[in-house]
Amino acid sequence: MAAINKNVTIKKFQEFIKEVYGLSNDRYFSLSDMIVNMERFLMRGLKGIRKRNNQKAKINLMLSLSWFMSIMNRLHINIEDEIWKRFPYLCSYCGTYPCLCKKEKIQKRRGVVVNNKKRPRTLKQFQKMFDDIYPSAARTLDHAGVHLAEEVGEFSEAIMTFRGAHKDGDFKQVELEAADLLSCLIGVFNSLEIDIANELVKLYPKNCHACKKAPCICNFEYITNYKS
Repeated sequence: MAAINKNVTIKKFQEFIKEVYGLSNDRYFSLSDMIVNMERFLMRGLKGIRKRNNQKAKINLMLSLSWFMSIMNRLHINIEDEIWKRFPYLCSYCGTYPCLCKKEKIQKRRGVVVNNKKRPRTLKQFQKMFDDIYPSAARTLDHAGVHLAEEVGEFSEAIMTFRGAHKDGDFKQVELEAADLLSCLIGVFNSLEIDIANELVKLYPKNCHACKKAPCICNFEYITNYKS
């Protein structure tokens, strides 16, 4: 049985998604299909934010996160490693903690020094790290949502560029944009005061959240028409 516990790591959650949904994704969904599914649930989540329906926002953003992990599996990206390289308990742009970009009007990206002794272990700890770097109290939920939408566009563009030329440099940009996207998604969860690990435990107590099987046996029509 595949399951999530409250101390799950980002890597273990990615492996969980592969175990439960990898076969179904390989059979039924292209990379473009998975991006569309990630985007459709994310946009439903943002709609929930606009309508001040936090429950709708929560479930849809959780499902978008799961599709995002499917994309990482398809591209063989270890997103936990990419997150840490991009955000080693420091803002990836100004290189400080907490972020001083807005206060100091930083115009040029600074280099960051990675101190692996500070690396979080669990998803919960990574979520706290992002709230330490980018305090949710310093921004509105709407601002966090707009930033997330912006990063989704940049991530999709990076994949389109890579798929057009298949250059290693373009793939590196996909990895960077994936880290930025996940950081913003976690930021929205922080603004909603949602503990991601706890919600994953509720959503995935046993295998697929819908059919309860691993691998998932939900048919293609059910998945493509799933409402949340």
